[in-house]
Amino acid sequence: MLLLVGLGNPGPKYAKNRHNIGFMAVDRIAARHGFGPWRARFQSDACEGSIAGVKALLLKPRTYMNESGRAVAEAARFYKSALSDLAVFHDELDLAPGKLRVKVGGGNAGHNGLRSITAHMGNDYKRVRLGIGHPGRDAVLSYVLNDFGKSEQPWVDGLTDAVAEAAEFLARNEDESFQNKVHLRMEAAGFANPQRIGEARA
Repeated sequence: MLLLVGLGNPGPKYAKNRHNIGFMAVDRIAARHGFGPWRARFQSDACEGSIAGVKALLLKPRTYMNESGRAVAEAARFYKSALSDLAVFHDELDLAPGKLRVKVGGGNAGHNGLRSITAHMGNDYKRVRLGIGHPGRDAVLSYVLNDFGKSEQPWVDGLTDAVAEAAEFLARNEDESFQNKVHLRMEAAGFANPQRIGEARA
């Protein structure tokens, strides 16, 4: 079972926060690929389906960001999934808004959701890094826990749509093709230039 985990905080208060773009991405995947209804399982909202013939579980932990690893580990134990079956979608301060990168392992860059998953499961899982830009060191907490601005919404929608459209490549472990497809879709939509996106945000 492929485990596709979006990171975020539960509840309407946080739903549109920048920190919740991982939740937004898996919501789009569920809608695009016709997954079953979301149900409460594994201390999460979870739904099952398939992407390009690969069985997958989408997971949005309800544990709050700092305890995401508890929920992910519970689901992985149930399905006997290996770390190589896990891909985690999360906000990335060190990428320009609208950019995406995939990597396996590496540091957690101060991200508490990743830190929790690593503590419970080990480090060598796939991270799908969704760029939100960096506001400067002193403003990080308020930045990630505030909603995307109205001017940011077009590229957020564009990025999460592109992720959902290209998810079949991720399901087949064709990470480079997945990245390229997302990039090309964003470029075609006019969001290839991070400076332009940054200006729109301002």
